[in-house]
Amino acid sequence: MKKIIPVLIAIVLIIVIAAVSFGSKILEKYSYSKERADLAEYFGVTGSDDVPIILQDERIEEHAKLFDGVCYFDLATVHKYFNDRFYEDKKEGHLIYTLPDVIVDTLIGSQSVSLGGDGSSRDYVIARYEGDTLYLAADFVKEYSNFSYTLYTEPNHMQVYTEWNERLTATITKDTQVRYQGGIKSDILTDVSEGDKVIVLEEMETWSKVKTEDSFIGYVENKRLSAKTPETPTPVTDYAEPVYESNTRDHKINLAWHAVGGAAGNDTLSEMMAGTKGINVISPTWFALSDNEGNFTSFATTDYVARAHDMGLEVWGLVDNFSNEGVDTYEVLAGASTRSHLIDGLINAALEYDLDGINIDFENISLDAGEPFIEFIRELSIPCRQHGIVLSVDNYVPMGYTEHYNRKEQGVVADYVIIMGYDEHYNGSAAAGSVASIDFVDNGIANTVADVPANKVINAIPFYTRIWETKGTTVTSQAVGMELAQQYIADHNITTEWDEKTCQNYGEYQSGDSYYQVWLEDADSIRVKLSVMSKYEIAGVAEWKLGFEVDSIWDVIGEYMNQ
Repeated sequence: MKKIIPVLIAIVLIIVIAAVSFGSKILEKYSYSKERADLAEYFGVTGSDDVPIILQDERIEEHAKLFDGVCYFDLATVHKYFNDRFYEDKKEGHLIYTLPDVIVDTLIGSQSVSLGGDGSSRDYVIARYEGDTLYLAADFVKEYSNFSYTLYTEPNHMQVYTEWNERLTATITKDTQVRYQGGIKSDILTDVSEGDKVIVLEEMETWSKVKTEDSFIGYVENKRLSAKTPETPTPVTDYAEPVYESNTRDHKINLAWHAVGGAAGNDTLSEMMAGTKGINVISPTWFALSDNEGNFTSFATTDYVARAHDMGLEVWGLVDNFSNEGVDTYEVLAGASTRSHLIDGLINAALEYDLDGINIDFENISLDAGEPFIEFIRELSIPCRQHGIVLSVDNYVPMGYTEHYNRKEQGVVADYVIIMGYDEHYNGSAAAGSVASIDFVDNGIANTVADVPANKVINAIPFYTRIWETKGTTVTSQAVGMELAQQYIADHNITTEWDEKTCQNYGEYQSGDSYYQVWLEDADSIRVKLSVMSKYEIAGVAEWKLGFEVDSIWDVIGEYMNQ
């Protein structure tokens, strides 16, 4: 017996140890982890001034910054999420925001702001540079943008809302934790107490993804949630979207450009208008930037305007950026002072000569001049709006390389956005082709009305045809008016056929080593273009240029105008 007792004791000890081991494993398997997540790592905080952003219910890659206890966004973040009208004047160190009737201007690094000349100040620096990056105070951005934000510390993060859609909320029934992932072994993000409200982002079988009142996004067991209720949050109430009143007409526009190459060109108005029908706007090419200081040359005369008015025409004086050599459009538009000088000069000219409108024809705008260009249009729109001057802007047919022209913003602040619906193939093109095939025109209008209200869109049609010569690998062309194109066809005995792809009469012939091709702009091609314009119900038509047409084309345009 004495020998058995030690054996029994050993067996019992083994059983106890095994039971304890098994029990501890069971306990470990079913017990809740008490490990807490590294919150700076969870939010992605990189320093004491770094503020991760939760936009709606997701953390975005952009971060805000804390400077002197004030929250700032970099300008790219402001443009992307809140408001792209803030303009950084890199030449003169200003931050500018253009309202429908006044310019908001602050010197970068300052607490002062000018609202149309009336000064005020904030208790923080409104805009500041850190390195080459411009930061804007969130509170200042909020004055002109529709969003709300709440800043949290320990760790730094901020909740931003730009939309206030219905959401599902729930109440915590018992003190618990929000975990990084769904599962009792996942690290704890934060504690929530009985009665706390959370937003339910996603419901699963036993866990739900939630967002706490201080914007921790993680998981809570479903058994800890009750009273799930749809709720619509209260949107921002202290912001009103600015209204940019437009000076559009209540009738279709039929604008003809009158190419005036010098003062004597003004005397050709009557000659150019003879035989025309239905034109209600004449746009003489009078003004051209002449230097980088915002000055321009002018062929304008009050006599021309008076004669045009007597003919029942509005006069929208055109200003271009390409007629005079040595002009750098970026240099003219990028600085507040030169931009203002140009605007003052244009408005003074419009008032002096009794113009009804200004037509901006700035072409080949470089990428870096894109933002200065649209800021120029915004600022020019203010005095145009005040004086009842129509502001129209010419644009290439929308292509991937012209997005920086910002047609969408043009459609907000300007009165008319004019598509130059031609030059699909141009002098210098690598291959011969149509000046304006029907797909080119249709796509140009469709892409424009996607961004601009149709009642502000005018499509310009060409009165010219290109005669193409291909000799070996060399391709050249010359632009001729409608009458000369028809004469060329007759002189060379060219047989033309209707081309369904371009919706133009097409002809070709070989002469020696040269291969000639013509896609005609005539009554047939213009009629199809006008039918596409009718389909989109746009504001009207423009023509480049007076003197290149045949008289009969006005009957075709008249059919469109009378629809």
